[in-house]
Amino acid sequence: MKIHRIVIASDSFKGCLNSAQVNAAIASGVAGVLPDADVVSLPVADGGEGTVEALASALGGAMIDAEVHGPLGSPVRARYAIDAAAEMAVIEMAQASGLPLVEKELRNPLETNTYGVGELIADALGLGCRRILVGLGGSATNDGGAGMLSALGYRFKDAEGRTIDRPRGGNLGDIRSIDSSGADPRLASAEFILACDVTNPFTGPDGASQIFGPQKGADAAAVARLDAGMENLARVYERTFGRDIISVPGSGAAGGLAGGFIAAFGARVRPGVDMVLDAVGFDSALDGADLVITGEGRLDSQTAMGKTPAGVLRRARARNIPVVAFGGAVEDADALCAAGFAAVLCIQNSPLSLAEAMEPARAAEGLRNAAAQMVRLIAL
Repeated sequence: MKIHRIVIASDSFKGCLNSAQVNAAIASGVAGVLPDADVVSLPVADGGEGTVEALASALGGAMIDAEVHGPLGSPVRARYAIDAAAEMAVIEMAQASGLPLVEKELRNPLETNTYGVGELIADALGLGCRRILVGLGGSATNDGGAGMLSALGYRFKDAEGRTIDRPRGGNLGDIRSIDSSGADPRLASAEFILACDVTNPFTGPDGASQIFGPQKGADAAAVARLDAGMENLARVYERTFGRDIISVPGSGAAGGLAGGFIAAFGARVRPGVDMVLDAVGFDSALDGADLVITGEGRLDSQTAMGKTPAGVLRRARARNIPVVAFGGAVEDADALCAAGFAAVLCIQNSPLSLAEAMEPARAAEGLRNAAAQMVRLIAL
C-alpha cells in the first residue's frame, strides 16, 4: 500500500500527554520511515477534559485565564479558549463547576451551582465571542443551569417575589418566576453549541438527579428533593422561555445545565467528538488521505460508545479510509477491529507498572516506535 497522506487525530492520553503531544509523537515515528509523506496533525477531544486545549491548539486560538466562583462559591481559576477571528469561545463547564473542585467530604449537589460557568460566558462575550462551544461533563452540580443564568443577569424569584440570591440544587423548588429584564444584552446575538454525549432527560428515573446525583454526593432523600426541584424549574423555564425541556434527550447533562442552555437560548446539542471534529476541519483534512491514525489512553469496550476514536472512525470509514488506533492500554481489540478499526495497537512493548507507563517521555517513545513499525508494515 502506498501512503502519501496521513491524518493523525488522537485524543489525549489523560494524565500523561495532551492531544497535540500524542499527535507529535506519532508524526515523529511516521516521519522516520516515510519522510516524504504528507502528515496532517489535528488535536481532538470528545467534549470533555482536554477539549479546550485541543481546540486552542488546532485553531491557533488563545488560552484565557479567569477567576470565577467555583461550585460552592469560593474563587477558582478557570481556563477557556478563544478564536478571536471566528468570534468563538470554547468552554469546559468542569473548569468552573467540576467535581474535582470540591473536596470529597463537601460534595453535595444541594449546595453546588453553575454560577462560574455563567461568569466564563460573560468573560467570553466581553472579548467579542458570539459563538460559544460548551463541553459538558464532570459536573459537581445539579442546578438545572440556574446558577449559570443568574451570573448572566437573570433573577430567580420565590413565591413572594423575592430574589433568590444563590440558585442551587437545594432551592430549585422555591423558584416561581424568572425576571429576564437584567439579562446580559450580548446574549441576544450569541449562539450556544453543547458537546453532550449522554441522552438523559431533565427529570425522572433516567434524569439528571436520579442517575448522576449519587455520584456527586446525594443520598436518597437529596435525590428526591433535587428531582422535584428540577421538575419545578422546568415548568418555570417553560413559562418564561416557551420551551418544554423535561423530556428532551441530553437536557439532563451536567446536572441539567444543558437544559438551562436549551430553555433560555435554544442551544444546539451535539455529540462532543462531532463538535470538535467539525471545529478543526476534520472532514476537509480527509481529502486525499490514505490512512488515519487515532487513539486514546485506554482502548476498550467504551471506546466505541461515542469517544474520540469512534467519531474519527465513523467519518473516515464513510470515505473508505482505513483507521488505526493506538492505546496505552488495550482491551477487547478483536471487538474494536470488528467495529471497523483496521488495527488496534498497544504502544507498550515490555511489562510496565502503571506509574512507568504514565511517564510522558516513555509514552511518547512508545507512540513513536508503534507508529514507525505500523507504517513500515503497511509500506511493505
